Amino acid sequence: MKVRLDNPKLFSDVISIISELVTEVKIKVTRDGMSIVAIDPANVAMTVFILPAPAFSQLEVEEENLGVNLDNLKAVLRRCSVGSSLVMSTEDNLIKLEIIDKIKREFTLTLIDLEKKDKPVPTLEFTSKVEINSIDLSEAIEDCAIVADSCTLETAPEKFMISARGPLNAANLTYSSDEVRLESPTPNKAKYSIEYLQKMIRGAKIAEKTIINFGQDYPLKLEFRAPLMELSFILAPRVESED
Repeated sequence: MKVRLDNPKLFSDVISIISELVTEVKIKVTRDGMSIVAIDPANVAMTVFILPAPAFSQLEVEEENLGVNLDNLKAVLRRCSVGSSLVMSTEDNLIKLEIIDKIKREFTLTLIDLEKKDKPVPTLEFTSKVEINSIDLSEAIEDCAIVADSCTLETAPEKFMISARGPLNAANLTYSSDEVRLESPTPNKAKYSIEYLQKMIRGAKIAEKTIINFGQDYPLKLEFRAPLMELSFILAPRVESED
């Protein structure tokens, strides 16, 4: 295998984001591109990353499954600067990473054995879809974090709401259809962990807009789409009785 990225900064950002949720992943590389599907140790969240073939200036591979430690990979990728190119190749049980700039730097990481079976991405049928500015969603999550450890997403006719309620305090944010793009034939309401959302919303680095998919007490899917790159997260809901 030998692949080359001529602008590895976004790839580096994505690996850093994913490493907040999982420490080891299987990177699948085929002639269609590169992908990662990983589940966090608590089985609460799934990460799906797709980097299609057109993102690469060189893609010489049939199919490879690379088990990597993300902390080690992240440390190397941080050495990429604007204008650098990244070449990745495999030999025996090693992955070689070459950062090509004014000088050429070479790093080798030992591949690790991970479960060979691919993790299936669940088929989900969402009943609410919201497109929102990523910065607005990030700010809302931080507002809710001030008062509680979970927040509620809710749709109503022409409105999208994010709220959180703690033992003593509460936060409420309301967006009209002028501020978000809303598709929700029926009202929906679901609660999710703020700790996980704070990690996932770092995807705002790669996309100006976030697509939120959810349903009544149903898993949440956050999608961040950039040119030639897609990062998404699936998060289980918190289903509990309301006070």
